[in-house]
Amino acid sequence: MSGLNAFLSQNAIQVENEKHVISTRFVDEEGKPIPWEIRALSENENAMLRKTCTKRTRNKGVVTTDTDYEGYLAKLVTECVVYPNLKDKGLQESYGVLGAENLAKTMLTAGEYSELLEKVQLVNGFDIGIEELVEEAKN
Repeated sequence: MSGLNAFLSQNAIQVENEKHVISTRFVDEEGKPIPWEIRALSENENAMLRKTCTKRTRNKGVVTTDTDYEGYLAKLVTECVVYPNLKDKGLQESYGVLGAENLAKTMLTAGEYSELLEKVQLVNGFDIGIEELVEEAKN
């Protein structure tokens, strides 16, 4: 397939959800860790998340923007996790919290949350650094 046809929606390879074991504390009936299912966001979805975490302030006619990156990453995690459903009211109630962002941070240890965040970024392609792209382009 050549030309613009390769870029048509129906010809694009769909991004598959990925499953990763985030914690060994959540196990099935056989004692095996249950993987979490993570999806990739479109850039439109990602931009909307960033926008909700960005404040504009005006001071003496100068407009500045400030992004709450911790808030953005928490929203990114909750939007990307498909399973377990962090928006499930019963799951939130079992941990005594309200909101998917609070649930993820309450049910996971600090290291597990860091692992989840790393996997979410990996699934979304944020793991590719500029240096790697330059090297890939050279080859």
